[in-house]
Amino acid sequence: MNWIKNIFNSQKNKTPSQMKKFLIVGLGNIGSEYANTRHNIGFKVLDNFADKENLTFQTVKLGDIAEHSIKGRKLIFLKPNTYMNLSGKAVKYWMEKENIEKENIFIITDDLNLSFGTIRIKSKGSDGGHNGLKSIQQTLNTTEYPRFRFGISDQFKKGQQVDYVLGEWNEEEKTKLPERLDVAKKAIESFALAGLSNTMNEFNGK
Repeated sequence: MNWIKNIFNSQKNKTPSQMKKFLIVGLGNIGSEYANTRHNIGFKVLDNFADKENLTFQTVKLGDIAEHSIKGRKLIFLKPNTYMNLSGKAVKYWMEKENIEKENIFIITDDLNLSFGTIRIKSKGSDGGHNGLKSIQQTLNTTEYPRFRFGISDQFKKGQQVDYVLGEWNEEEKTKLPERLDVAKKAIESFALAGLSNTMNEFNGK
């Protein structure tokens, strides 16, 4: 863990205005009816992080925001309130407001093509038919931004995809979810501290 010590030693004397900033975006839909659905795993990941670190989200323009500092890094957590298909509007606004480059954003979303709880982190890629990623791609005019896909599997019958994605976790998934959320928290911290490449090597497939 020498890299952690090096980061701490190089950053500990920096003022808040000098801290490197990251925008961590969890995708989801607002409203209690969506809170425990598979499509809202982005919100769930951020809520778990906030609970573990005693962070409080505040409702602001285009979303809910919480902040967390870790070893000279400032993490700004965003849960857009634009609904999924307009997520890009919130992402762009907060990137510009906080002067955060696209290399330092981290978009957390659900993925039907991965088994439940599996993590896949990439530096770029297509939207894969995901409306949230599609909106971000169109708004930022690029597919090159870091994203964190959380597997929700594809255990649904033909024609039932929408009901499945917007459905709630089954009992087995609910039992396993806390451990998976804690792994996701570690991946977010790694992204800010160790960088994208190291995080991909450490967490992809886990």
